[in-house]
Amino acid sequence: MRVRTRYAPSPTGYMHVGNLRSAIFEYLIAKNLGGDFLLRIEDTDQTRRVEGAVEFIYDTCKLCGLDFDEGPNNPGKYGPYIQSERLDIYKEYALQLVEMGKAYYCFCSEERLDELRKEADEKRIAFLYDGHCKKLTKEEIDTKIKNGERYVIRQKMPKEGISTYDDVVYGEITVENRILEDQILLKSDGFPTYNFANVIDDHLMEITHVARGNEYLMSTPKYNLLYDAFGWEKPTYVHLPMVLGGDGLKLSKRNGDASFMDLYHDGYLPEGVVNYLTLLGWSPETTDEIFTLDELIKIFNPKRISKSPAIYDVKKLNWINSHYMKKLDIDKLLSITVPHLKEAYDLSDKSDEWIKHLVTIYQNHISYGKEIVEVTDLFFKEDIKMNDECQEFMKDPSIANTLKIFEEEIMNISDWTVENINTVINTVKEKADVKGKMLYMPIRIKISGQMHGPELPDTIYLLGKDVVLKRLNK
Repeated sequence: MRVRTRYAPSPTGYMHVGNLRSAIFEYLIAKNLGGDFLLRIEDTDQTRRVEGAVEFIYDTCKLCGLDFDEGPNNPGKYGPYIQSERLDIYKEYALQLVEMGKAYYCFCSEERLDELRKEADEKRIAFLYDGHCKKLTKEEIDTKIKNGERYVIRQKMPKEGISTYDDVVYGEITVENRILEDQILLKSDGFPTYNFANVIDDHLMEITHVARGNEYLMSTPKYNLLYDAFGWEKPTYVHLPMVLGGDGLKLSKRNGDASFMDLYHDGYLPEGVVNYLTLLGWSPETTDEIFTLDELIKIFNPKRISKSPAIYDVKKLNWINSHYMKKLDIDKLLSITVPHLKEAYDLSDKSDEWIKHLVTIYQNHISYGKEIVEVTDLFFKEDIKMNDECQEFMKDPSIANTLKIFEEEIMNISDWTVENINTVINTVKEKADVKGKMLYMPIRIKISGQMHGPELPDTIYLLGKDVVLKRLNK
């Protein structure tokens, strides 16, 4: 059987990085085994739907190179690929389960259910529906439906024994059936619940591998009982460890955590983000950490997914993304840095050549596009400040002579070029009889307020003669 996976997000806004990681893993599982990768939009909860969210999903996946073999914008023979367009299908299968005695009509009011929840809270036990409507006769059911009473359809769960299944990551999982609630399959508004629609769609779309968060580990027996009721083959389950933020909480759009588009708009490269997210909860057989998407397809093995939660580490993301930044051609580099410079600073008096020179010398010093603003502020502010480390270094009594000679030589430059500035520095080296950090660092600290940075002649050139002399005299 051909391997088929699906990414099935809800259209509730931008894709946060935890959701994108799930999509990446599902894509890699399919492509490593030569299979198909599908997109299905799960919009059964219409109250959370956000206008334009489906387009966000398309755009994010396209930017990341996760091409769908089938989906709403690339339909195949298994559509529709949007759940709100499949309501008749869900109702048909829910009624089949009722006929088979595997499900039943429930007419319980919200008031009664609220009372049951309140009793469970008072007893400090988990709420489970008590199966009240399971006892209704066919005549009673027909009468209630005829009278227009609202109802849901619930799955009839076994109350004895255990349910067991195998997961690729977590191994054998066993759950006692007594804790499985008679879950709702079809809501009173005709929409299916998430759990029910997933099973129906995964079967009809011939999904062979289901990758999802490990919060579904203990509820998967409910899915399997539905597969068993219909006599369908179950998919291979791959439950993924959570992605936690630095605060130890699960990453979530509701908590305002970063989405892919937030990162993209800040100048992170899609290939860098994909590389990093793949390593969140998964490891290759080697110690290598930088991989193209094609390389990941070849080596991805879901058995190497960790059971432990993964921590979203911005420093590690920056380190990986910086590898891709270093390889960019100048036009691409300018396209993801200059908009941030223009937003932060007035560049009206800067030539295109000056801007290009600035961005070029910082290519190996930034991890993402927007970081250019932070590291280049010394070129745009009037005053610079030295931190304690810089001030301590500048206490060396020999530094004053080095700076005096540098100032004299800089004043004599008539043609302001990087080459002439480099000649000046070499002259200072001879006249002051200094070298290494005692040559370069005093000059850098005095004109920039920093101990480290790009090539010193380029920095001096971009600051300009007037600014350099002003800072030397301050």
